[in-house]
Amino acid sequence: MSTKRIYSYQFHMVRGLILVVFISQFFACSVFESKNYKEGKTVFANKAMVVSAHPEATRVGIEVIENGGNAIDAMVAVHFALAVVYPSAGNIGGGGFMIYRPVDGEVASLDFREKAPLAAFEEMYQDENGEIIEGLSLAGPMASGVPGSVAGMIQAHGKYGSLPLKDLIAPAYKLADKGFPITEKQANNYNHYKTVFIAHNQDSTNIPLVRLDREWKEGDVLVQKDLAMTLKRIQEDGQDGFYKGETAALLVAEMKAGNGIIELEDLTKYKAKWRTPIVGDYRGVKVYSMGPPSSGGIALMQLLKMSAHFPLGDLGFHQAETIHLMTEMERRVYADRAEHLGDADFWEVPKDDLLDDGYLESRVRQINSTYATDSEEVLAMNFDHQESEETTHYSIVDSTGNAVSVTTTINSGYGSKVFVTGAGFLMNNEMDDFSSKPGVPNVYGLLGGKANAIQAEKRMLSAMTPTILEKEGKLFMVVGTPGGSTIITSVYQTILNVIDHDMNMAEAVSSGRIHHQWKPNFIFPEKDAIDEATKSILESMGHSIKERGNIGRVDAILVNAEGLLEGAGDPRGDDWAAGF
Repeated sequence: MSTKRIYSYQFHMVRGLILVVFISQFFACSVFESKNYKEGKTVFANKAMVVSAHPEATRVGIEVIENGGNAIDAMVAVHFALAVVYPSAGNIGGGGFMIYRPVDGEVASLDFREKAPLAAFEEMYQDENGEIIEGLSLAGPMASGVPGSVAGMIQAHGKYGSLPLKDLIAPAYKLADKGFPITEKQANNYNHYKTVFIAHNQDSTNIPLVRLDREWKEGDVLVQKDLAMTLKRIQEDGQDGFYKGETAALLVAEMKAGNGIIELEDLTKYKAKWRTPIVGDYRGVKVYSMGPPSSGGIALMQLLKMSAHFPLGDLGFHQAETIHLMTEMERRVYADRAEHLGDADFWEVPKDDLLDDGYLESRVRQINSTYATDSEEVLAMNFDHQESEETTHYSIVDSTGNAVSVTTTINSGYGSKVFVTGAGFLMNNEMDDFSSKPGVPNVYGLLGGKANAIQAEKRMLSAMTPTILEKEGKLFMVVGTPGGSTIITSVYQTILNVIDHDMNMAEAVSSGRIHHQWKPNFIFPEKDAIDEATKSILESMGHSIKERGNIGRVDAILVNAEGLLEGAGDPRGDDWAAGF
């Protein structure tokens, strides 16, 4: 390992160890008792592993597997638990994508992305002069798409689950009804958003994450009785317990109170949809990822196919030439994304053309190995036919080897900031992931065009990239991350870290990250991800560099050379692994 890699790894691992000690002590009074599994930031196990954004959700998932559940059972339990213990991104008011690799059978992918309401139309966020009305697609009821998470969990469970749905939601119900102690990060976050929550909700006394008497502090117990009753209705009535009946009525009432456009018909019509996964190969490793309306799978495979033309491992981790080549590939991929990717049910996505080896080789030939391309000169492929970063990801492998990779979101932190009164959950602000106006960037700076224009019942484009890799026919890696526009590049770098740079899972997850997305034309490294000498070389090559905060929170599982599962929770957050 190079000196630079050792330094980066040691820095992140020290920070990770501090978090391990803190969280281990803090959660000693957990609502769950430790049984036969090991837990921590990095865990090695023989049979099963769960890695998620919150220790309580991870424990829920691994205990389901201990009690005989499979990966899909654990997925359902983790998802509903995250809706309780990680409300900034865990959700029942949002949506997401799932990649599932059974030990026997074909890899499947499920799209439970939100949809535009029936009353939605292309110019709904523009004024009479065609200008964007600032903030309308970001906060408040008008920002919300029709939620898909509950339908997705129930549809996946109906096809692959083995334990009763009621039992899988029970841990989440208990966490909501009895409460759980919040972390320091969560306390600070809730306090930070207090005035925003009050501004966007009708009744300031009925906002679960707002304390009017004092500020939140670490160790306070968060009880969410209304959310518990919402979960109870899903336990008893399944999908109808959310999309019909009392919960649906409460949701629609909340929308109407704030001029939102979601109606009961939108809810009753919603269905999750099975999609064909994106499949490719990188240096002998088979890669399965998500197809449209996720842009993640196509973009990831474009990056990997182009990367195969370069000896990135020999060039070295975070060396100037490596970063330069990655940047040049990324700017071309994000240009294609902006022009051609959208919901395949509404737009003819040229998947085969974008992944064509000849086309990608032509893109590689455009790259100058010594100097940066101006993004203004990079155009999308020409055809004759016409996401704060508070997503969350979890990775699961069960005791028989089934694997699931799920990324889910309500878009920016706490979504639309609107709680459904009487139901206790947050609604998404996913409508901002559409192109409100072609050429105008969304909250993450991502551009889009007609392919991602707003249409009734259309699913908005996403960067979510849940991914599973296999090597020589066997499970190799389960990976994904939150991070808005940085999701694709974070998953890409994690894969490169393992395959090209010979890192283990903890190293691959904790190492510094770098991002480029075509426009704006900057390389965005995490603070301290690259040294000053490397920055100077890159600037001499024509790159502009703008340091930023943390990029992504990768939660991943690797099957190492000894056949052990290595689960790694990202040290950038409270992320946690558990296995046995």
